[in-house]
Amino acid sequence: MKKILSNILKVVLPLLIAGGILYYMYRDFDFAEAGRIFRTEMNVWWLLATLIPIALSHVIRGLRWLITLEPLGYRPKVADSIDSIFIAYASNVLIPRVGEMSRCAVLSKYDDVPFSKSLGTLVAERLIDMLLVLIFVCTVLLTQMGVFVSLFAETGTNEKALVGMFTDPKNYILIIGIAVAIAVLWLVLRRTAFYGKLIKQLRNFVDGLLSLRTMRRKGLFAFYTVGIWACYFLEFYIAFYCFPFTAGLGIVKALTIFAAISLAIIIPTPNGAGPWHFVVISMMTLYGVSQTGASSFALIVHSFQTLAVILLGAYGWVALQMRHRKKLKS
Repeated sequence: MKKILSNILKVVLPLLIAGGILYYMYRDFDFAEAGRIFRTEMNVWWLLATLIPIALSHVIRGLRWLITLEPLGYRPKVADSIDSIFIAYASNVLIPRVGEMSRCAVLSKYDDVPFSKSLGTLVAERLIDMLLVLIFVCTVLLTQMGVFVSLFAETGTNEKALVGMFTDPKNYILIIGIAVAIAVLWLVLRRTAFYGKLIKQLRNFVDGLLSLRTMRRKGLFAFYTVGIWACYFLEFYIAFYCFPFTAGLGIVKALTIFAAISLAIIIPTPNGAGPWHFVVISMMTLYGVSQTGASSFALIVHSFQTLAVILLGAYGWVALQMRHRKKLKS
């Protein structure tokens, strides 16, 4: 029963978060005006152009994954790795963070890559991505501090409350309590038969995590990493040229908004829905775009790009079935 409730929460909670934020942002919005903008002001060719960096980011991520799997002795098909990424991102639209599991499951099923080892390489990739994003966000934050202070003021965020998160002794007591609970749980687990199986899985996980240390093509891995995030930015920035009221914002403002988005999508919602809209609308209005224009941009662009991710996922699933139809029949 607890497992069923947990699975339900994994689906329902992100939807509630996304739905709550979207309702707050669009509660007084004139959707008829968004329809008019879509029909008369939007340049659809620029919107279609965003498909190129969307698909390319998935392809590059699939190629990068192959590099981290090499030190472990696994060389899955290039197409399988890329298709697994297509499927993973489409899965995240339905249930946030489930895509990480699905891409590992694809290689386990079709290329005999142990799930726990591929999951370890995935975590290693994410750590590198987080480091790159942290450097990028800190750089933008330092150079565009005035914009973020204005955003805090507009959204009612109390800077003292943010500082208090790091100075309140209660938070440190909570951290210590969690650490003690984990230690006690570990001591209890050591006395069970489950412990041996868990250790084996952890070793496979660590092997995958440490694959970055022994991989041969570190330069290419770094190039792919930068390429992935460049594509993420381009799929956002190119969309600016879809509308006359965003076309003139420029690359610096686009980078600033993108940095804020990179932090906001930490909140697990389907394809970032809700937090993505909140940041884009709030910051675009700070830059002088009308509330209607900013809301229309967020609604149209996010909806289109989410649909694109779903279609790429469907393509990846069909391609896998076609490529491995003989194996599936046996």
